[in-house]
Amino acid sequence: MSPVLELDSAGYAYRGRRTPVVEDISLTVEAGRSLALVGESGAGKTTLLRLLLGLNRPTTGTVRFDGAPLNLRDRTQMRGFRRSVQCVFQDPYSSLDPRQRIGTLVAEPLRSLGLDTRRTAEAKVEDVLRRVGLPADAADRYPREFSGGQRQRIAIARATVCDPRVLLADEPVSALDVTTRVKVVDLLAELQREQGLTLVMVSHDLSVVASLCARTAVLEGGRIVEQGDTGQVLGSPAHPYTRRLVESVPRLPA
Repeated sequence: MSPVLELDSAGYAYRGRRTPVVEDISLTVEAGRSLALVGESGAGKTTLLRLLLGLNRPTTGTVRFDGAPLNLRDRTQMRGFRRSVQCVFQDPYSSLDPRQRIGTLVAEPLRSLGLDTRRTAEAKVEDVLRRVGLPADAADRYPREFSGGQRQRIAIARATVCDPRVLLADEPVSALDVTTRVKVVDLLAELQREQGLTLVMVSHDLSVVASLCARTAVLEGGRIVEQGDTGQVLGSPAHPYTRRLVESVPRLPA
């Protein structure tokens, strides 16, 4: 499979800080595949996701999209990039504007990218709400009328309404209860399978990673210390840090 997103020796440091947040990251995200970024809080996972989203410019190295270096000042390239790469955020309660109806929220990427008129956007919103398991009349309601799991489905609908090729998810189920978490993971797996989405997910939950992602990259202190097939990385970790992560997962007594 061909790579869709690549980082080549990429690093990022906040202005005025000598120590970079992430450093010397080389990573390839293949089209149609799923990749998990795991590690403790502060390991650099969210910063790495922001580099892949084009929200931060790397201090060193290069981010490539479809083989071309990502230039945040190139409006034509970035418009195509924004259409192709969308994101689902962690908190379904703060990521949706409580003053807007669901139809308006879900249609926002279509309007901002100039992809549809209001009439055609309504049809797409109705279709994507159905795909994520919500009734069409949800479009006329407000976020406060939905549970946390339903709000995350709405966030996924907004991220996929413009038929992106890549979906980046920052802890998309960590704010949900266990039962709802399983349903949202199943939804992401179904969307990836049916639409051929490339999925990059930040997660602390190794059980979610094992069930959803084919490959895993482990970050410690802003560097990737291990990456490969998820079954190999989590089942037979080679790096001591990965072993500690796996061993820290709670297990029921035998």
